[in-house]
Amino acid sequence: MSFASCLLVMLGGALGTLARYVMTMLTAPLSRMMPWGTIVGINVVGSFIIGFFSTLTLADGRYPVSDNTRLFVMMGLCGGYTTFSSFSLQTLDLLRSEAWGRALANVTLSVLLCISAVSLGHLLATHLNGQYVQLTQAAEQSDMEGEMEG
Repeated sequence: MSFASCLLVMLGGALGTLARYVMTMLTAPLSRMMPWGTIVGINVVGSFIIGFFSTLTLADGRYPVSDNTRLFVMMGLCGGYTTFSSFSLQTLDLLRSEAWGRALANVTLSVLLCISAVSLGHLLATHLNGQYVQLTQAAEQSDMEGEMEG
């Protein structure tokens, strides 16, 4: 873990957090009965971005980038933007107000739409790479941990 890598992750996280705040404010009118801003504007969009970027920028992809760039975007920017903390709190609030159906819809939609978005991002980037690239979380996490240790 280098000082430069830490700074890049921190900067990306700050920008991701700012983008999350702006998106939350922009989508507030849509989120009165259901947290649509968090579901779609943050979690689905962020999941698409990380799926697309992680696949498109692999070392054997069409647009490879440095490990530091991947850390900046994936851990920093996306990490600051797409946390599930708001999702968890909003689901708890729905449960506490006995809105069981909306709580279940929030969990179901968030999980299904985000998995679909990360898959779509991966497939689109694979197509742009001109090849099929097998991407697993374990491999990505291992790559990131190796960068942090090295």
